[in-house]
Amino acid sequence: IGGMPPLESAGNVLRPETSVKLSLRLPPTANGRACGELLKEALLRDPPNGAHVTLDLEKASTGWNAPAMAPWLEQSIDDASQAFFGKPAMYMGEGGSIPFMGMLGEKFPGAQFMITGVLGPHSNAHGPNEFLHIPMGKRVTACVSKVLFDHHAASLRGETSGSTVHADSGTRHGGHGCC
Repeated sequence: IGGMPPLESAGNVLRPETSVKLSLRLPPTANGRACGELLKEALLRDPPNGAHVTLDLEKASTGWNAPAMAPWLEQSIDDASQAFFGKPAMYMGEGGSIPFMGMLGEKFPGAQFMITGVLGPHSNAHGPNEFLHIPMGKRVTACVSKVLFDHHAASLRGETSGSTVHADSGTRHGGHGCC
């Protein structure tokens, strides 16, 4: 908030200007641009006491809503988790990869995604003394390897969208839903 006096000297005063920067988190299926326009309309509709209000919509991004997992992928992830961690797979939402995943989801609408990584309470991701727990990294890598193997098997069974691409066919980036 700009134009506000510091708390130490704040009081009941009139100010010539107040600036506010808003950042909103939207549901993943909401259109960012449309929500921004609705917010702008609501804030500009009836300013109190004759105030002059402007709103510059700096950025309006639409979220990403992961598609439902195909049965083969859900089973593969759970099997991999059981094999390498001894527990069923667990899922959580985290916003760090949304812009990138939104772009991939738009470019490849039929694709299935497994988004994973190795972070823990002391990882200090992207900061000083970034830490990666090597044994955990090895187990996650083994899980990803198993899911890739299972993807190939599911592709041969016709369970992935599009057609199977064989390594020796010379075909790249086929319509099989993964790349």
